[in-house]
Amino acid sequence: MSSSSSSSVLSSFFASPQFLRRVLWLDAASGVGTALLQCEFADTLAPLLGLPANLLLWSGYLLGAFVLGIVWIATRRTIPAGPVWLLIAVNAVWVLGCLGLLASSAVVPTVWGEVFLVVQAVFVGVLVELEWIGVRKIQPEPAW
Repeated sequence: MSSSSSSSVLSSFFASPQFLRRVLWLDAASGVGTALLQCEFADTLAPLLGLPANLLLWSGYLLGAFVLGIVWIATRRTIPAGPVWLLIAVNAVWVLGCLGLLASSAVVPTVWGEVFLVVQAVFVGVLVELEWIGVRKIQPEPAW
């Protein structure tokens, strides 16, 4: 694929009226996967990651509930901007939480735990950016 054709595919993806909805479904799918992983395997992951099993379990439950909100937003005929802004804020808090765990002495993650937290922070940070781009496209421009 030439660089001009890959560039046009990328720009058509961002220009699509379905862009935000697709990003929301990506957010929901990744949230389900992470929640299931953390809830079903908390005891197994805890020593591997150096993170407390209860932290993995309860953040997995919280994430599962959060996914329900994302699904609600994504299934609206017209995506409401207000809930998307709230979703962006909560995702940003998740990123800060992951980075905060790395910076604090509250937990002592293993190398795999550090990777787990960094990957979550980066991936969710990318989702924040994509959702921010998408929500700005559905809001009317200010008239001033």
